[in-house]
Amino acid sequence: MRIKTTEWIPGGKRNAVVERFLARPAFSSDAEVAAQTVLADIAESGDAAVCAYAEKFDGVRLQAKDVRVPEAMLSAASKQVDVAFRRAAREANRRIMRFSKAGKKQDWSMRTAQGGRLGERFVPYERVGVYVPGGTAPLASSALMTASLAKAAGVPEIVACTPCDKNGVVNPYVLYALQVAGATEIYRVGGIHAIGMMAFGTKRVAKVQKIVGPGGAYVTAAKRQVYGYVALDLVAGPSEIAVLADETADPMHVAMDLLSQAEHGTGDEKALLVTPSAALVPAVQKALQDALCVLQRRSLIEKVAARGGILLVSVPDMDAGIALCNRFAPEHLELMVQHPRTVLKGIRCAGAVFMGPWTPESAGDFVAGPSHVLPTGGAAKMFSGLTVDDFLRRISTVAFTRRDLAETLHVIEAFGRVEGLDAHALAGKIRFQSLDQV
Repeated sequence: MRIKTTEWIPGGKRNAVVERFLARPAFSSDAEVAAQTVLADIAESGDAAVCAYAEKFDGVRLQAKDVRVPEAMLSAASKQVDVAFRRAAREANRRIMRFSKAGKKQDWSMRTAQGGRLGERFVPYERVGVYVPGGTAPLASSALMTASLAKAAGVPEIVACTPCDKNGVVNPYVLYALQVAGATEIYRVGGIHAIGMMAFGTKRVAKVQKIVGPGGAYVTAAKRQVYGYVALDLVAGPSEIAVLADETADPMHVAMDLLSQAEHGTGDEKALLVTPSAALVPAVQKALQDALCVLQRRSLIEKVAARGGILLVSVPDMDAGIALCNRFAPEHLELMVQHPRTVLKGIRCAGAVFMGPWTPESAGDFVAGPSHVLPTGGAAKMFSGLTVDDFLRRISTVAFTRRDLAETLHVIEAFGRVEGLDAHALAGKIRFQSLDQV
């Protein structure tokens, strides 16, 4: 496996290798075209189109009445998963719920100068959709990292979509995790057609108010095109990681963390090492080759490497390393440095940050507490990761007293005059004078 290495200096000569690596697209043009066609069919034909595309893309024949996962399959899943996983899923769920409840925004209010009150209320959605990818790996953790947050927010109807195999069977570990997380309806469809089904609704599936969850290029394109029909979370596509490391980092730890994201399987993953240590790059290069020999998903990782998805970069100092990581704006950023909290002060663009030698990114993927649904493709410059607050509506509240309105009436009248909205101005003034007086 050939891994590219290079040097980068801020403000120096343009480095084509680094620029190509950083310029990964957040969206696929081919996926956008495909999504447009499929979504239009589902909006028009509903259940029939969902079933047709399930057969076309997933190779499974389903009737509309069979799209929802039957109770028998849900019950069987609980018996099929091993005891160790059941224990792990419950533990992960407890940690995610605890973190979510601790960070959940609370209603608040403040007094105005004249005795009124201003504030905000946070109200859960009534019905949300969560997407759990299938693909090359059963992402049971994504079930917890989406549905559990909705449950913590108090959403009563949590709709989950995840692909099934050609026999209509959904991975039992995913089903078990969804049940632990609190999903109230589970459907065995994936891809664009799952997003369309949740966004537009069909005769059998009521539309949702918001869709969250990660996915590949086609799911990402579909989510983008249903914005407005439903609310969305963020751009969460192929996985990526950056490791900012100094001479204290263990090369094998760095290598394994890079590979942990490269193994996801789409081929579009990104794994970046940035370091001011001259000795670390060749050491990590060797560790990558050694580690690859023991991994089951070696061919998938080699596919990522062949596309230039793994890059090791030397920088002149830590400040330069911070600057490059901010430009990359990775989904996951590890700070494997002697003083991670000091370095953290300079980080501005990252979905999640993992600090110190005992915090592999996989801890965040599975158990730490924050959701692993994070912005990719450079979207961390604009978006934040999924939180419990994404399942809440924020409603501002205003309660003026007579004195508040009197104090601010001149402001209302001024804006009403400038904007040509005399009813706005009169709506305030009429409370102090009759219409024939104004």
